[in-house]
Amino acid sequence: MSGSLNKVMLIGNLGDNVKLHHFDGGGCIGRFPIATNESYTNKITGEKVSNTEWHNVVVRNKAAEICEKYLNKGDKIYVEGKIKTRKWQSDDGIQRYSTEIHVSEFNFLSNKNEMNEDQIAPSEFSDSSTNSLQYDDGPDDLPF
Repeated sequence: MSGSLNKVMLIGNLGDNVKLHHFDGGGCIGRFPIATNESYTNKITGEKVSNTEWHNVVVRNKAAEICEKYLNKGDKIYVEGKIKTRKWQSDDGIQRYSTEIHVSEFNFLSNKNEMNEDQIAPSEFSDSSTNSLQYDDGPDDLPF
């Protein structure tokens, strides 16, 4: 196979609120950490083991604005995207690296009473830069 694939799917909880940064050209970028948890039982000791991994998530433009508006620390979210590593030089001259998840699709998974259909304008979800935010308006009437 000559191709390659860079795809990530995560379900986790926000470790902090979305931090939004606006650019001069009108675009923006949102950043937030997601924690994913793994639990298993050690077969030798019988002890339950839990591990938490932290992921740096990046969303852009309209998707970033929607995330900032509706997400809070602790909320559960599904994100899909690709891994990118940034490299920069710190003030003390040391090369630094940061691995990030650049989001192409996402779903809010927390059940929020305050986030109902009346508060979400359908026009917010029609912009193509939203990157396929899934909005479920309830069951449909199809018999199959």
